[in-house]
Amino acid sequence: MTLFSKLLEKKWIFIAFAVGGFLLSMPTPEGLSPRGMRTLALLVVVFIFFVTEPIPLPGVALFIAISEVLLGLAKPSVVAQSFMSDSVFFIMGSLMIATALVKQNLDKRIALAIVGITGPRADRIILGLVVVSGLLASFIGEHTVAAMMMPVGVALIKYTHDDWRKIRNLSVAILLSIAYGAMIAGAGTPSGGARNAIMLAYWQEMFDLRISYFEWITFAYPMLLVSAPIISFVLYRTFKPEVTDLSPAVAALKEKVAKSGKMSQKEWLTIIIFLFTVLMWMTISDTIGLGITALIGALLFLTMGIVKWEDLNNNVNWGTILIYGGAISLGIMMKRTGVAEWLSHSFLTWLEPTGIRSGLPLLAVMSFITILMAMVMSSGATVGILGPITLNIASLSGTSVIAAGFITVISSSFCFLTAVASPACNIIYGSGYLKKSDFLKAGWKLIILSFIVIQLISVGYWRLLGH
Repeated sequence: MTLFSKLLEKKWIFIAFAVGGFLLSMPTPEGLSPRGMRTLALLVVVFIFFVTEPIPLPGVALFIAISEVLLGLAKPSVVAQSFMSDSVFFIMGSLMIATALVKQNLDKRIALAIVGITGPRADRIILGLVVVSGLLASFIGEHTVAAMMMPVGVALIKYTHDDWRKIRNLSVAILLSIAYGAMIAGAGTPSGGARNAIMLAYWQEMFDLRISYFEWITFAYPMLLVSAPIISFVLYRTFKPEVTDLSPAVAALKEKVAKSGKMSQKEWLTIIIFLFTVLMWMTISDTIGLGITALIGALLFLTMGIVKWEDLNNNVNWGTILIYGGAISLGIMMKRTGVAEWLSHSFLTWLEPTGIRSGLPLLAVMSFITILMAMVMSSGATVGILGPITLNIASLSGTSVIAAGFITVISSSFCFLTAVASPACNIIYGSGYLKKSDFLKAGWKLIILSFIVIQLISVGYWRLLGH
């Protein structure tokens, strides 16, 4: 590869810097300080980097830290503190806990438990996969559940027919039920995804609001409960299975699990420690922090020999932790330099001719914009960039900042349309059973239905909660 080819591959770096330089050369708009203008330029450059990925995303996080210091936005010690908060501890601990759970290889037992409840009918198994994937993902994250549940789906496919191409619709429905179930449930609890920790950090930094683990579940979990039957119905109707009775697959699965014997002490201990950690999140995390609680759980897994440090070192994606640390840091700078408030004022002024000023119409616009951004960026990056803006818009318009935060986080899960927008979809697509067009066939329907459901929840259920 020639030097010119390498430079051409990195063209978006030069484009981003050119756009950032152009913004810095412009007169500072009214209502924005020079420091705020520098933050705005950094925000635009980072947005381009997140969308085009000319450098690895952890490198973008390093760029954020370096730029915040070189642009005079904060002192090095302040930038370092913004990168390492309780929310980042929370992300780190959750990834460690997920690694411990995956190491126990509980996939076939989970599959047997699902079919034991649902029976062998294909429609019920698809619903069971959506529900179980969602339940697990709401506590340990969508990418972990997708990796853990994919062998479950593949086992059901292989035990149904030797040639999966002859049952392609069934195969697609089974695998997408895992991906979509995990994806929609990632916002169900604070530990379900890094974007949730980012929003928690923004609420605390910007409005001194502390949302407990149980309060989060109260607001967000109904979306999972309503979405699960909708997802399974859409998948079953879109990909009409060639086989509707999976009794042979269920019998083969039972035989396979029986050969592996009873659950080991380590497997039982893994489940006990995990449930204990969830209990701590629900009870004492208000006092000691969600992050410290997650680290306690990770330490218990290490102490009891469930995992070794080498397992965590090799399997925890440390780059992910750095990415979200950078996103939180940039969001904090947007708030402190006035950029978030200036963008929010500008947005409300732009909306004024439409008559949309507050309440449900404004939340619907926030949801729509979040969905569009999540299609081209990761959900975490979307919440990292949009979070300070949507929260400020809500504050300025008299709309609940809690409702605005939840609608931003939950709507970032509606990226059903492509294989690359969601970690769960990316992992499932990597199985080799799916085409990119499979996501399109069901995805557009689920986006429309999910958008409608979240609006109904916000205008009805959240109003009953006082928001």
